Amino acid sequence: MREKEIEEYLRKRVKEHGGIAYKFESPGNAGVPDRIVVFPGGRIIFVELKAPRKKPTKLQLAQHRKLTNLGCTVLVIDSKEQVDEFIKCYG
Repeated sequence: MREKEIEEYLRKRVKEHGGIAYKFESPGNAGVPDRIVVFPGGRIIFVELKAPRKKPTKLQLAQHRKLTNLGCTVLVIDSKEQVDEFIKCYG
């Protein structure tokens, strides 16, 4: 399975639960998470998507730490099953 397929599945599942999964690109800030997921009630989660068994790069982990240190939730998801768990917990 490719990362793109997991990302499309995430977008679909988030939409089914009334949320939006914005593509996150920040010029000059390489390594930011792939998506900003916003659920009703103002719940915001940053999501890094990976192909199965792939890990975030050092640069991505550094960006994740910056966001986490600011009180944000950052998750790494590498399967459709993890997307389903994400929806159960946050959706």
